[in-house]
Amino acid sequence: MTLMRAISQDAFGGPEVLRSVRLPRPEPLPTEVLVRVVSAGINPVDVKTREGGGMAGVLGEPPFVLGWDVSGVVEEIGFGVHTLRPGDEVYGMPWFPRQAGGFAEYVTAPSRQFALKPRSVGHDEAAAVPLAALTAWQALVDAADVRPGQRVLVHAAAGGVGHFAVQIAKHLGAHVIGTAREGKHEWLRGLGADELIDYTAGPFEKEVGDVDVVIDLVGDGHDSTSTRSLDVLVPGGLLLAIPSGVSPDLLRQAEQRGLRAGAFLVEPDGPALARIAGLIDDGHVKVEVEEVLPLERAAEAHERLATGRTRGKLVLRVGEQGTAAG
Repeated sequence: MTLMRAISQDAFGGPEVLRSVRLPRPEPLPTEVLVRVVSAGINPVDVKTREGGGMAGVLGEPPFVLGWDVSGVVEEIGFGVHTLRPGDEVYGMPWFPRQAGGFAEYVTAPSRQFALKPRSVGHDEAAAVPLAALTAWQALVDAADVRPGQRVLVHAAAGGVGHFAVQIAKHLGAHVIGTAREGKHEWLRGLGADELIDYTAGPFEKEVGDVDVVIDLVGDGHDSTSTRSLDVLVPGGLLLAIPSGVSPDLLRQAEQRGLRAGAFLVEPDGPALARIAGLIDDGHVKVEVEEVLPLERAAEAHERLATGRTRGKLVLRVGEQGTAAG
């Protein structure tokens, strides 16, 4: 039996429940690939799931290995795989919301849940992309069907999903408004934001209006951001409440005012990842990685991410970089 390094947890709780272990290396089934993980991205859903929220209801009781964002190299292919071959550098968000086990040296998943990683970035940057960029892409393109000239408001614009949402909305031709602390405004303008609001300086709803689509990455649990966002929408406008979903009361309020509100959950999407890779390679989308930490410091990375002050993404380095980017 071949063993691999992984970060597992035997109980729900704080970062201290994460521990380094040795687990059997998985083997690819038909239509699956075995990927040697070079880098793994961390997302707020990892923190929430570790604590017993997030996707804990899907994963069940520990032990389990967290992590859905991976970038690495195809090591082996199962029967029936025709789109990838050993040696290909790939990235993906396999199995979400089921266990993918990305905080480990190897993962297996259906080949079509991966795409060739962007050529212009290394594995650390590529691992920061899948869950966050797919969330932004599927929300803006598939759910909201954003069109040129529409006004899009992105809450928590400087975060992992937020900084991709700003860039993708701008690429779609929207007028992009973001909420973020003032210290991040200059950076967000460089990503394409047309207007920025410091949410700590006063109610955002007093600073903006006539919005067609709100991408809410904060939720009502913090400061009623979703409910207050109804005040800025045009008739028929759409609120997508991503982290906390839509309560019956919020849905009722939206309907009474002639607005639309919906929850959203990202899903694996190899073809969309291929398109996102193209946007990155063409310079339309930039990836922001605040820091790369070794796999063994996963607990520290979780602790930092839980502060909600990360600019872009945190990434864990799992293995050797392999082929250089470019």
